[in-house]
Amino acid sequence: MSDFNWCHGPECHRIETQSRVRGTGDNKVLRTRKIPLTSEYIRESIYAYFCNQNCLFSFLRQFKNEVSNIAPVREPKETPINVKTEKYESHRYRWNGNEHTREPYQATRKIIENKA
Repeated sequence: MSDFNWCHGPECHRIETQSRVRGTGDNKVLRTRKIPLTSEYIRESIYAYFCNQNCLFSFLRQFKNEVSNIAPVREPKETPINVKTEKYESHRYRWNGNEHTREPYQATRKIIENKA
């Protein structure tokens, strides 16, 4: 395995930055960035193939149909859960014309638990 990848961004070689300029004299070019695979984090992330978010999203814009056809989703996925409703004491603020007053009230919240 190589110690680097070239950025897969379709427009990476057109972005005008000093890090992309290569060549001598009148033979200058803009080159796609080289991505060093120096850490496990980089090797395992999407940024092993894209030098930045701009290149990543330009790739996704151009190849969105091809990417989604790799593993198409024809039905929604569902995870069974338990929902519990819990009451708790909270406060709200009311404006009475010239000042805010803090008033207690009974609030509710929903707690989602995965089914085991």
